[in-house]
Amino acid sequence: MGNTGKRLFQYAMLYKKTILLALALLVLAVCAELAGPLIAKRMIDQNILGIEKKWHEVEAEQSYAVLYKDKWYKREDHFAASEQKGKEVRVLQVGRQFYWLDAALAHESGKREIDGGTMTVTSKETGAAASYPVTKLTKGELFSFYEPEFPALLRLAAMYFGFLLLVAVFTYGQRLMLQTSANRIVRKMRTDIFAHTQRLPVNYYDNLSAGQVVSRITNDTEAIRELYVAVLANFFTGIIYMAAIYGALFLLDYRLALIALPLVPILIVWVIVYRRFAARYNRIIRSKLSEINGMINESIQGMTIIQAFRRQKETTKEFEELNEHYYKYQNKLLSLNSITSHNLVNVVRNVLFLLVIWMFWGDSLGTAVSVGVLYAFVDYMNRMFAPIVGIVNQLSNLETARVSAERVFKLMDEEGIDVVPGKMERYKGDVRFDDVSFAYKKDEYVLKHISFHARQGDTVALVGHTGSGKSSILNLLFRFYDTNEGRIIVDGTEVRDMPKQHLRQHMGIVLQDPFLFTGTIASNISLDNPAISRAKVEQALRDVGAYDMFSQLPGGIDAPVIEKGSTLSAGQRQLISFARALAYDPAILILDEATASIDTETEAIIQEALDVLKKGRTTFVIAHRLSTIRSADQILVLDRGVIAERGNHDELMEHRGKYYAMYQLQLGSALPA
Repeated sequence: MGNTGKRLFQYAMLYKKTILLALALLVLAVCAELAGPLIAKRMIDQNILGIEKKWHEVEAEQSYAVLYKDKWYKREDHFAASEQKGKEVRVLQVGRQFYWLDAALAHESGKREIDGGTMTVTSKETGAAASYPVTKLTKGELFSFYEPEFPALLRLAAMYFGFLLLVAVFTYGQRLMLQTSANRIVRKMRTDIFAHTQRLPVNYYDNLSAGQVVSRITNDTEAIRELYVAVLANFFTGIIYMAAIYGALFLLDYRLALIALPLVPILIVWVIVYRRFAARYNRIIRSKLSEINGMINESIQGMTIIQAFRRQKETTKEFEELNEHYYKYQNKLLSLNSITSHNLVNVVRNVLFLLVIWMFWGDSLGTAVSVGVLYAFVDYMNRMFAPIVGIVNQLSNLETARVSAERVFKLMDEEGIDVVPGKMERYKGDVRFDDVSFAYKKDEYVLKHISFHARQGDTVALVGHTGSGKSSILNLLFRFYDTNEGRIIVDGTEVRDMPKQHLRQHMGIVLQDPFLFTGTIASNISLDNPAISRAKVEQALRDVGAYDMFSQLPGGIDAPVIEKGSTLSAGQRQLISFARALAYDPAILILDEATASIDTETEAIIQEALDVLKKGRTTFVIAHRLSTIRSADQILVLDRGVIAERGNHDELMEHRGKYYAMYQLQLGSALPA
């Protein structure tokens, strides 16, 4: 987690100004919100319950004075330090009624009882009782005692709502900035990982399905986005809230703060225990989701074969097994979340409240706190548990994001090929294989001691049975793989000494099943390379004899091409591939069974296109139709990774070896006895 966390932090630091501003707004929002209970405490203790404070008689009407039975009284907390205080009186509450006591009160705290016009107060400490004559206040009289507090109450209420508005503004700004930053981080991460997939060597994709790569670029990065948007926001909010609330609790009453303090270690243990179980579940879930994506991708691409061979049930069963496994671990994670989330938080909160009630019920704290302080404590606890719930509920997203980040960074840590800047002068195309041996897997050699020389402008044909090593030679020439032994030399320079991009810059390839991208016919020829003009695209199509054919399509050469060119015939796709190779004007041209799946009529057009393509460039041809390579300058007959025969068509026919046998077999004539 250390390295993963460090790299996630490094991505976040790319947009640190916005994130730090968002966190600053978050702190302001928390401070503004936590001012609410303090304001409420003052309203309760000072303006509402303050009516029970001592009142003193004053000589005349003045600020904060209340007229009662032709005399003026003012509460003691409204007197200036230099003012003289008259006779002390009290307004006392018993049940839901208020009473006037025209004297001082001996016991401030104690049990109050009313019997007619007499109030008896029994002290809690000593048990001594004192009786006082009292008069019940009417609603109008009671209102007059509260009336001086209304302006202060309104000011505090306005302040409270003002803070609520500030909270709304700060929260909006904080969330907007944090989510914008998260989107930018993930945009950057997706760009980086997709760019890295372009740098990875071809052999990396031999063991990883396209769907699994797609899952890492899309699903896993989306999970990481949730880390920055939801997880970090909740964790930061929770930590700031808890720190601020504990500060406020210590200001209110340190004993209440000490009661709430054990929540911190409980939460830490909670997170540790949760992560121990959730990490394993999430790894399996992300892995299975990746496999499901891979299978869906494979099924869609192979739908023709699945339906043609009636494999729908078997494919569905295979999918259901993967889906069932995924479902099983999702349920395990769901159970873990249910046990450790909101319900457990409520249990802890209720236990805490019961503890406080029990302690105050017995007054074991020594000195009872005011109702306002108690209200503020309950309010703060409710506010504290909201971010705790947020933190706990985000633990599953945290683990999902952490596992997803591990998978993303694992892909990004695969060694790639750095793009070398600049261009290389077009080489002539003189190719020499010097005692080359190669194995895809250790010690399982598919090429053994291959040596040949293809001069500039030569056409070299590679023939042989499946698995003889024809495509492997071309993979080495393109440097999709590097040789285990021996050297490949182009124009006197070993290919290992050339940057791969520079080597491939002057190489072209035409595959048996050409790959077309979504776009238009013209964009598939130029591959949106600005160096290849529209005129060059049209000329390439004319040179391969396909311009008239595509001009008749709706939209001409701007006709849309959907995925893989599935609406075009095999011959049309092949002609586009030829035009693409010609437009890029390569020094070395690779034709990998380029005419194997073409009908006879189209083959005549393509054969002419081939003759155009070969002019002035070294051409390597893999061909099963031996009739198409009769004019090759050199034919290499491969058998189990070695060159069994070499020469031109006439020489090999005279030799009457493997090539002769293959040629006669294709012509359909019996070999002479």
